[in-house]
Amino acid sequence: MLVTEHDGRLLARIEDDQMVFEVSFDELDATDVTLRFLRDGEKVGSIYNDDGTERTMARLTVPGESDFISVEVPKAFVADIVDTAVETGRVADETAIEGYRLRVL
Repeated sequence: MLVTEHDGRLLARIEDDQMVFEVSFDELDATDVTLRFLRDGEKVGSIYNDDGTERTMARLTVPGESDFISVEVPKAFVADIVDTAVETGRVADETAIEGYRLRVL
């Protein structure tokens, strides 16, 4: 797991033998149960709770594509993303982020 500043953005990456998920973003936006990665004001990915289960899923957004593949990511990775975004001032709304922490993490 890696969450760090790189090239003026935050870079979040996780990999194992079966998958790789990597996203770079400027800002993290939260709803009750979803995190949205924003780059230059555009959504480039998200992390969401899978239908109220314990599974936390991550996906990338590709312009012009309606198909997507989601991968399961550990909550520790999500918590690291949230913590780093807060520490570096890259959250859209700190109150919404705290609500997300309470509901999902």
